[in-house]
Amino acid sequence: MIVVADLDLVHHPTAVALGNFDGIHLGHRRVIEPILHRSGLVGTVVSFNPHPRDFFSGTRSLLLTPLGEKVSLLERLGVEQLVLLTFDEGLAKLRAEMFMARILQDALQAKFISVGFNFRFGFQRQGDGELLRSVWGDQLVIREEQRFRDGGRISSSAIRMALAMGDVPLANELLGRRYSISGNVVAGEQLGRKIGFPTANLQVDQQKYLPKDGVYGVLVGGNPGVMNIGVRPTVGGGTKRTIEVHLLNWRGNLYDQEIMVELVRYIRGERKFNSFEELKAQIQRDCDLVAGGL
Repeated sequence: MIVVADLDLVHHPTAVALGNFDGIHLGHRRVIEPILHRSGLVGTVVSFNPHPRDFFSGTRSLLLTPLGEKVSLLERLGVEQLVLLTFDEGLAKLRAEMFMARILQDALQAKFISVGFNFRFGFQRQGDGELLRSVWGDQLVIREEQRFRDGGRISSSAIRMALAMGDVPLANELLGRRYSISGNVVAGEQLGRKIGFPTANLQVDQQKYLPKDGVYGVLVGGNPGVMNIGVRPTVGGGTKRTIEVHLLNWRGNLYDQEIMVELVRYIRGERKFNSFEELKAQIQRDCDLVAGGL
């Protein structure tokens, strides 16, 4: 997949899906699917960097899918091109009509467009799907909102809330895949190895949204494991959050490798034990639980 930040380098003509698409969840995929495999058109996702919310607030939001993950997921869906529009003061002040003319028509040569029901663009968010329809007519698709089992709307916010509560099955249902955490395996303090449970310590993107602290049943390349997110109170970890993964029945060296951890279930909260022996016994129970089936 081509990733472009310079509009002069865009491959066109295009079929365009517009949005931020943090998470690439089921609702996002319904917006993206119409642009795929359109004869003679480059299937293109157009997104913003940074997120407009971050530009106006002056902060950096935590993301379900930082850029590297977003690129990988879009590529797997079959998207041919990702165009990252730099969201700065100039773009923030660009009127909706000029956004359509300069970016969508001139730079992207967009012949087909797909957006979500709540997509807004242009100065003060004045542009919407109906304004796009005035130019693209029946070559515009506006996807209606999707609801999940209890009637709530599928959204990135709903996924964050589920992860914050430890409701991994709900988050995975809304995503249409398992929520994953990718990172490089770095050297730790070797404490896990000393008590019989060697762990891979993950260094992840600083913008990655992490779920509730605690112990999780996970998969790494299909191999079951136990992951701990938190401050390791029993070993005096301090206040810095760490991510450690112990793979069941694994023999090998993962140092300096990048791995992807898929979350399956939340097992328990992190707590301080009175001794290493108590900690070791609890980890064994966690492993037995995962070994019994995720």
